[in-house]
Amino acid sequence: MSNKEFLDLGYQPLANKYLSNKDKLKKVNEETYRLKVGFNKKTKLVSLYKKIPVRKMFNNTYPYKSSMSKTMLNSFFKLSKKIKKKFNPKMTLEIGSNDGPLVRNFRKDEIICVEPCANLAKITKKMGYVTYNNYWNFDLSKKLKKKFNKIDLIYSANTITHIENLNDVFKSIDNLLSKNGVLIIEDPSLLECIKKVSYDQFYNEHMYIFSSISLNNLLKKFNLEFFDIDKLPTHGGSLRFYIKRKSNNKIKIKSNVSKQLNKELNFGLDKFSTYLKFKNKVIKSKKKLIMIINQLKKANKKIIGYGATAKATTILNYCNLNNKDIVHFVDTTPDKVGKFMPGKNIKILKYNKKLINNADYLFLGAWNFKNEIFLKEKNFLKRGGKFITHVPFPKII
Repeated sequence: MSNKEFLDLGYQPLANKYLSNKDKLKKVNEETYRLKVGFNKKTKLVSLYKKIPVRKMFNNTYPYKSSMSKTMLNSFFKLSKKIKKKFNPKMTLEIGSNDGPLVRNFRKDEIICVEPCANLAKITKKMGYVTYNNYWNFDLSKKLKKKFNKIDLIYSANTITHIENLNDVFKSIDNLLSKNGVLIIEDPSLLECIKKVSYDQFYNEHMYIFSSISLNNLLKKFNLEFFDIDKLPTHGGSLRFYIKRKSNNKIKIKSNVSKQLNKELNFGLDKFSTYLKFKNKVIKSKKKLIMIINQLKKANKKIIGYGATAKATTILNYCNLNNKDIVHFVDTTPDKVGKFMPGKNIKILKYNKKLINNADYLFLGAWNFKNEIFLKEKNFLKRGGKFITHVPFPKII
């Protein structure tokens, strides 16, 4: 087999499945799976071994809303301006439109939403956008082609890596994209993940983490190619890929493409040995984080979690941290408040300044929004409060 395992993060629950008090009373058993990550020596693709069926993950109670973050809203607003100015598409399609942070920057007659989570699809429908509450696949692309003919621009952020059958994903895009159309894909960067030892990028929804090397190999099958790549600060370091048909000579390929590919090759993202080094760093990271938390507990310091994220679920379960280590989490997402962190009996409370001021240390569950958070909590920091992060190595800030 060309897929080789390099990381085992133990038994993990579904990262966005938050149990309620009711579930606790009913003694609902949380489903867990073994989170192992492998590297395909042939395609250079990094992926999870156990793929959870999408219907279990993306349904009518999906709790993550992109528009809850100022960072994400700002990123989508800037992108919408760039799309209109640079590509001026007649019709745009977004795969995984979530609660509409990008589409709200477009007129209702110039963008189509595809969103499998019914609770989120309802939001964009209510705003008046054409919304398909469907999983992205070839059948849906045929249906859309019949109705809209060809689409000039297809966009997808943090969604393609959630779909198991990548061949079907790109076959469906290929079916719908106009001759001179543009595809824009945005996802966490594997290079940043490996550099930052952010092993919490691996959880059930992230079936794949793309490098530009592996995505490039995949695009070749469909006669598609990069013409530009942007580096983004979102989600702990992401890449935005601009893609066209190989037959489209109107668009020139920018030097950013070879720069990114060379950077990854120089770092060794095409070699298995790089991932084994990463695994050793992950093991060290776990030991160090547990040590920091144990020392603070001995000194009777109160630690609370900041941001009840899917990423934090991976850390808590891999490092076996519970409510004796982190008293509770605070979060602003209504669908998470009052529930418990998956796999661990840690209650999620509604964010308020009083809870923050009662803590000695805040564990950064949402480390990828660190700048936004530090700005918001400047008073906590001023009075001597401190943060704990595990990226790029566990430390107290």
